[in-house]
Amino acid sequence: MKAVVVRSPEHLAVVDAPEPVPGPGQVLVDIDAIGVGYVDVMARRGEYAYFPGAGSVPGLEVVGRVTTVGRNAPEALAGQRVLALPAFGGYAEKVVADADRVLPVPPGADAADVVALGVNALVAEGALHRAGAAAGERVLVRGAGGGIGVLATQIAHARGSEVTVVTSSSSRGERLRALGAARVVDRTASALPDETYDVVVDTVAGPDLGKHLELLRPNGRYVLCGGAGGSPGAEAFAPLLSHFHASPTLFALSLNSASPEDLRSSWARIAALLEEGRLSAVRDRSLPLTEADAALRLVESGKPFGKVVLVPR
Repeated sequence: MKAVVVRSPEHLAVVDAPEPVPGPGQVLVDIDAIGVGYVDVMARRGEYAYFPGAGSVPGLEVVGRVTTVGRNAPEALAGQRVLALPAFGGYAEKVVADADRVLPVPPGADAADVVALGVNALVAEGALHRAGAAAGERVLVRGAGGGIGVLATQIAHARGSEVTVVTSSSSRGERLRALGAARVVDRTASALPDETYDVVVDTVAGPDLGKHLELLRPNGRYVLCGGAGGSPGAEAFAPLLSHFHASPTLFALSLNSASPEDLRSSWARIAALLEEGRLSAVRDRSLPLTEADAALRLVESGKPFGKVVLVPR
């Protein structure tokens, strides 16, 4: 099979690789669509601790069909279309994944659309669920034009929240308004939002995290679920103490710690929103697997609006 291997931070190679064999509790998935995420950019750079390093295949989310079921994995998964969350290895034609980290594809759904939801929808929905974003509350989304942000905007709106988005251009802002944003803040103007918020969903982190923590209302909840802007530094968390009597809460959310039960519950809520027409996949573009390098550089640039998808065949 074809697979993409990281040779170095500057060099990806498309290689002929042996077909993986599912171990106990695993399944083999024949891949139809692959999600490209910022985590893959970090893995390529050597900045992601869980990536095995040079010689390994990136890719944490794929959609395809289960072709082989390993020992102790549910036989009923054979032949099923699934969203699979492997421990890397997804930039390929086939991949193995733990059976408890595959989720059902809604009937008739397009593979590229499902993977465009994928990890990003699970993070966005998980962040808002953990923060308890409610109808009538104000929600701020940082990095709203990215893969997680466009879904957090829609899901917060679907929960009845008033959504403010931070993004990089008026054109992105208009697209986000169409997805449910009530207000748009242009981050290139270096201005902070002039309101306070019950919930902040932050996919960026970086040096401005502390300034956004200052925007929490009493009993506000801040969910850090990405780090595209780099490390914020310890001083960024000072508002948690300086505003101690307002009882702010800071959550850090990674799917690495999500239990299979939490993943299934979150995916069920996502599927319900999709079926109700209150959530839609947002794809920037689809590229062939052989253009994985271009796809990663595109995501690294921060220019895509929504998800970049790779197609293996």
